[in-house]
Amino acid sequence: YPDYRGKGCVDESGFVYAIGEKFAPGPSACPCLCTEEGPLCIQPECPRLHPRCIHVDTTQCCPQCKERKNYCEFRGKNYQTLEEFMVSPCEKCRCEANGEVLCTVSACPQTECVDPVYEPDQCCPICKNGPNCFAETLVIPAGREVKTDECTICHCTYEEGTWRIERQAMCTRHECK
Repeated sequence: YPDYRGKGCVDESGFVYAIGEKFAPGPSACPCLCTEEGPLCIQPECPRLHPRCIHVDTTQCCPQCKERKNYCEFRGKNYQTLEEFMVSPCEKCRCEANGEVLCTVSACPQTECVDPVYEPDQCCPICKNGPNCFAETLVIPAGREVKTDECTICHCTYEEGTWRIERQAMCTRHECK
């Protein structure tokens, strides 16, 4: 190509631009201004790419996101956006639209017994023997009077459906013969 310095600018296909004209030197280049010293190209302020972008198009002046990641990675597994999943019987998680995983842990209600049991597939302990309380070291059922020895009668106070139970039984001693 002849030397166009001082007279104009040339793009990559050989097209000549006059001094003062704006042009793009190539299909993926940002616009330039043709000056006497040659092309003056200023990179414009491009919008930031989305942090979850996995495929970037660089064929234009500013890179553009063509594909975003639409899943979450959590403990070595992939989950779809908005998918809910259990990671343990007590922990429920959700893949949020922004790619973050949010988890919540179940809060267990207070048991209505003093001998709750944990089952392998359940989060909260259950009362297999029903509502009960302690009479000294003995576990007695709620709602019934129980004779713990010749002289003592104990009673578990219990209000059905309110989860309220006294952990210690009310015991009364009688005159023994």
